[in-house]
Amino acid sequence: MIPALSLAAVLAAAVPAIAMAQPATQGVISYPPAYFAEQRPSTALDMVQRLPGFSIDGGDDVRGFEGAAGNVLIDGARPTSKTDDIEEILRRIPAAQVDHVELIRGGAPGIDMQGKSILANVVKVKGAGFQGLIALANNHVIDDGRNSSGIRLEASGQAGPGSWEGGLRYGQGIDDGSGPGRHVRLAPGGTPLIVSDIDSHGRGYQWVATGAYETPLAGGKLKINARGFWDWYEFNQLDWITFPAPALESVNYSEDVYETELGARYERALGAHMNLELVGLQKLTGADIVSPFRSAGGGSDFFLDQKTSESIGRGVLKYRQSERLSFEVGAEAALNVLESETDQLSNGVPDILPAADVKVTETRGEVFGKSVWKPLPTLTLEGGLRYEGSALTSEGDVTLEKTLYFLKPRVAGSWAPSDRTQVRFRYERVVGQLDFDDFVADSSPNSGGLAVGNPALTPEQAWVSELAFEQRFWTKGAVVLTLRHSKLTDVIDRAPIFAGALVFDAPSNIGDGTKDELILTAPLPLDRLLTGAQLRGESTWRRSEVTDPTTGEKREISGLRPLEWEAHFTHDLPQWKMNWGFDVFSAWRETSYKYNAIYTDKLKTWMVLFAEWKPRPDLNVRAELNNFTERGFRHTTTAYAGPRNTAAVKYIDDRDIQFGRGLYVRVRKTF
Repeated sequence: MIPALSLAAVLAAAVPAIAMAQPATQGVISYPPAYFAEQRPSTALDMVQRLPGFSIDGGDDVRGFEGAAGNVLIDGARPTSKTDDIEEILRRIPAAQVDHVELIRGGAPGIDMQGKSILANVVKVKGAGFQGLIALANNHVIDDGRNSSGIRLEASGQAGPGSWEGGLRYGQGIDDGSGPGRHVRLAPGGTPLIVSDIDSHGRGYQWVATGAYETPLAGGKLKINARGFWDWYEFNQLDWITFPAPALESVNYSEDVYETELGARYERALGAHMNLELVGLQKLTGADIVSPFRSAGGGSDFFLDQKTSESIGRGVLKYRQSERLSFEVGAEAALNVLESETDQLSNGVPDILPAADVKVTETRGEVFGKSVWKPLPTLTLEGGLRYEGSALTSEGDVTLEKTLYFLKPRVAGSWAPSDRTQVRFRYERVVGQLDFDDFVADSSPNSGGLAVGNPALTPEQAWVSELAFEQRFWTKGAVVLTLRHSKLTDVIDRAPIFAGALVFDAPSNIGDGTKDELILTAPLPLDRLLTGAQLRGESTWRRSEVTDPTTGEKREISGLRPLEWEAHFTHDLPQWKMNWGFDVFSAWRETSYKYNAIYTDKLKTWMVLFAEWKPRPDLNVRAELNNFTERGFRHTTTAYAGPRNTAAVKYIDDRDIQFGRGLYVRVRKTF
């Protein structure tokens, strides 16, 4: 049996005394705890975030298990849970329980890259005794005095032949997309139509409970995990109109969401070269939304009651023929159900909404095969083929049956001409999934109002070409440049839907398109200028093109941000048992197109200053000054009197919301 504990061991690459050693040419670099010593990490998350040339990808929010993978493994396996955020999972692993962290670049025999070009594997110390944690935090908005607090309780230990872990977390959150601001509505010539002052507040409350148990069973290993989640979010906005006449408009939005998940994974060796993995998962989700609007001219009320369920069964057989060649075959089946009821009243009179009362059932099946071959010490090749089939039925306001089949080939590889240089490539067919939320009518205070559903959608598909170049330098430096091109078909965007004399906006397939991305990741050690300092940055440029279904003209795809970047500076001061630094997240812009309106959202630059003091290995105190730049949120609507291809601009509505600085303090104690 090949041990699942350490992928470096699988490749016969022992943990090096120096973190940046020979295993780089093997596709795996191993980082022992000594590599992170100056940082004095508290959790596995602190360690993973310091890996050169790596940034965490939590995976896609899709149905099924195969396509939802992120780029972090725990003891050589991806987490079984789909609803548990990978950063939260890493926060629950104390740094003292991490034996080492591996960076897997470009693939290697015996490693399922899960469609990613780079993975991190956190290898835990086995047989660790009881460990507990309590953390208290409070966030204070300086400008208006609002507070949000949180508490985290966690524990892990041994129970007989197995190990267990559990956690309980409660937290409050303040919506930084709400606050005071200015609202102006202008006629096409610039003449004011409405001038007002906005006072808005958004707040959320969350409860999360997690638990897991892992034990030897029937010659293998069984892990069971459970998670419960409840979230309550409330948004209130008062629009005090001062021109053309004093008036008041109000919008309220409340969302009550719950999730429960139960998962299990069983692994067993079938001889010296073969492993069997079985996964089962059950997820239930519910959401209730209520959103009333009131003004002097009348009002409206929106109601949404939605429930979804997902059941997944999966089996994978892995065969490793040699150090250079491995195979994997498997199958997955899933049953998904959505039940949704939507109501909207205008001045107390029910509105006619397409796809307002819908039940959608989807049966999915997928078979797949993968192989990794290492013909040369510096060259790794990967090939895979997946065949997916799904049958969808819709009942209620929309009755339809649809069967879909897709073949999804993939080829990838990596070439490492030296220990410090690697070139990676990927070419595959990617098939998106239909978002159940697109099947039903919905409304949001920040999405431009009502959007009706469209169960007749076809999944978006893309042929994706990717090329990445990685160059490592000094001890901790790396530059990774990735170029990705996607040739799209059946793009899902917005288009008009006609119901008799009425016209609605809905998600629709609008034809072919393209999307190009350029991604730069660059951790830069600054020890030569300032001992213990490091600057990490990541930037993504996007360019997209699609034909607008209303105007027939070329435009970008709705909701894609052309540019995003972030920078993180840290300065470790081990002699003072502390570190400090700042995090900067760029401003961004995203635009959405409806048949009679264009919505543009802009978020300004967000900056956090922080300092963390760790007087003892079991105690740390962290303080942050959030939103140092006092970032604001701007929502602009360009509304047309009818379809954008024939009607003139009716008005331009601009809302500029400001959110003040916040002071965050957290005390974390392990025992």
